[in-house]
Amino acid sequence: QVQLAESGGDLVQPGGSLRLSCSVAGVTLADYNIGWFRQAPGKAREGVSCINSNDGRTWYAESVKGRFIMSSDSAKNTVYLQLDALKVEDTGDYYCAADGICAVIGGTILDLDFDSWGQGTHVTVSS
Repeated sequence: QVQLAESGGDLVQPGGSLRLSCSVAGVTLADYNIGWFRQAPGKAREGVSCINSNDGRTWYAESVKGRFIMSSDSAKNTVYLQLDALKVEDTGDYYCAADGICAVIGGTILDLDFDSWGQGTHVTVSS
């Protein structure tokens, strides 16, 4: 059974940075694609980024491209999301999810078959 735990959310000023972590237990990162998703208050959940387990390729939503970087550490079985140049509209609950398909259509990361989810970590970008 896959278990995911996010951490690293915080209050940060616009233009600031954060690094979110997603600790994965029960499986190895080499076996599962991992996606980051977020949900802003009053809005639908949206995909942020995704990493392919086979080749480490990453995809990003158009809204975060150039500002967020997703990476993984197989030794720690942990996936990271570096958030730079944060904007107020980046505020929300950030979730990592496993066992899905990395796909981008129209600049959007799709939620395709991601079956396992963490509890989320909250990011607030405010001055």
